[in-house]
Amino acid sequence: MPIIKHADYQAPFWLPNGHTQTIFPSVFRKITTVKYLRERISTPDNDFLDVDWSKAKQENGHTKKAPLLILSHGLEGDSHRQYITGMVQNFNQHGFDCLAWNFRSCSGELNKTIRFYHSGATDDLDLVIKYAISKGYEAINLIGFSLGGNLTLKYLGEQSEKLSPKIKKAVTFSVPLHLSSSSQTIGWFYTKRFNDSLKKKILAKAKLFPEQIQTSNISKIKTLKDFDDCYTSQLHGFQDAEDYYERNSSLYFLDKIQIPTLIINAQNDPFLSKDCYPFEKAKFLEKVYFQAPENGGHCGFYQHNYQGVLWSEKRALEWIMNK
Repeated sequence: MPIIKHADYQAPFWLPNGHTQTIFPSVFRKITTVKYLRERISTPDNDFLDVDWSKAKQENGHTKKAPLLILSHGLEGDSHRQYITGMVQNFNQHGFDCLAWNFRSCSGELNKTIRFYHSGATDDLDLVIKYAISKGYEAINLIGFSLGGNLTLKYLGEQSEKLSPKIKKAVTFSVPLHLSSSSQTIGWFYTKRFNDSLKKKILAKAKLFPEQIQTSNISKIKTLKDFDDCYTSQLHGFQDAEDYYERNSSLYFLDKIQIPTLIINAQNDPFLSKDCYPFEKAKFLEKVYFQAPENGGHCGFYQHNYQGVLWSEKRALEWIMNK
C-alpha cells in the first residue's frame, strides 16, 4: 500500500485541533442543493434498505450512461449528513450520478427484522451494488466514511478477485481500521452522542421483539464497547464485542483488495487509535494507498480557503477521475 506523504490540506487557524475540525462542519455546514429521489430495496430477509439517488444533469443529446458513485455513511449517520451531501453535490457537478444508501434503521424508519447494521455488514452493501448494476451502470466507484469506510474496505477485501469489473475505484475517509482499539480511543462527548441515539433505537426495537431483546441493564451502558457487548454482537451472531471487532476490522482485509483504493485518515482524528495508521503494513501492499494529513479531524477537512467544497471532496474527485 503506497504511502502518499504529501497532503495540501490546510485547516483554518480558527479550527486549531481535531475536535474543532470535526465538530464545526458537522454543525454549521449546510448543503441545500442536493435533492434526492428515494427508492426502497427489499432485502432477502424480508427487510428493506432506503437508497437516495441524485443524478447529474445530462447535456442536450447526451445519452451515455453516467458513471455512478455509491456512498456509505458513518455510525448513526444517514444520506443527509453534510459529508455525504457535499460529496454528492461535487460529483453531480462533474457528471456523476450518486447513490447514497442508508443503513438499516438510519433512514428515519425502524427496520423490520431484529438485526440492525454494523461495521462488517457487507451483505447490505453487496445488495446495493447489485441493484445499481441492474440499473445498467458500467462504471461504479465507492466512497465510505468512518464505519461506512470500514464496511467498504472489508467488502472489497472479501470480494477480492470476485469483485465485479464494473467497480473501478474506491476512496474512504476517517476509517477505524482497527475497531477494538478505536472503540477505546473515542472520547466521552462523542460516545454519549452515539450511545444516546443507539439506545433509543434499541428501546424501540425491543417493543417489536420483547423476548429477544432485553433492556433492563441499558442504563449501565457507558461506552461503545458496552453497547457492542450487549447488543451489536448479540444481535448479529458474534460472541462479544471483541469477537465482533476482530472479525470485522478492515485492517485485516486490505491485502486482498484488487482495485485502486485510497484511505485518508487525519492524524488528529479524535476517533482513531494508532492502529488506524498502518504505515508499516503500507509498504507491502500494492492496490491500496494511504494518506495521513496532519489535520482534518473526523470526516472534517474544512479548509482555510473554503468556497463550498471540502478538501476531502476535491481529493476524492481527483482520485477517481485520475486515469
